[in-house]
Amino acid sequence: MDSAKRVINGTYGQIWLEGELIAECYGFQAKYTFSKEDVQLCGQLATDSKITSIKGTGSLRLHKVYSRAAVLVGDAIKNGKDPRFTVISLLKDPDAYGAERVAVKNVSFDDLTLADWEAKNAVKVEMPFTFTDHEFLDVITP
Repeated sequence: MDSAKRVINGTYGQIWLEGELIAECYGFQAKYTFSKEDVQLCGQLATDSKITSIKGTGSLRLHKVYSRAAVLVGDAIKNGKDPRFTVISLLKDPDAYGAERVAVKNVSFDDLTLADWEAKNAVKVEMPFTFTDHEFLDVITP
């Protein structure tokens, strides 16, 4: 890295849900957590470990502008369906070496906030989710 200006600023991040830009998004996280099993190897005192499964979790954080979530998730859940989605995250910055795009697949939202507001506060909604797959569409290289 030749300068601190290469560090990406999240302000330039964007999210697409099922191909539609979600302009009201102000934060996004998707990550895997690993389940590990301890493995003791002969000839060494240290206990090693082996990953035995992974779980994808994340959160989509939105300013409340539309009823998009109620339409996408609420109606399906109410009718006994388990809707699944693809979310694409784009992280870029004018000073960065490039842009990173990752598709998070088989997204299943964990809950649906129908109402949560308070006087004198801008309304924000957090949508936690699980997922089972991902694909990097673009990666950043110097």
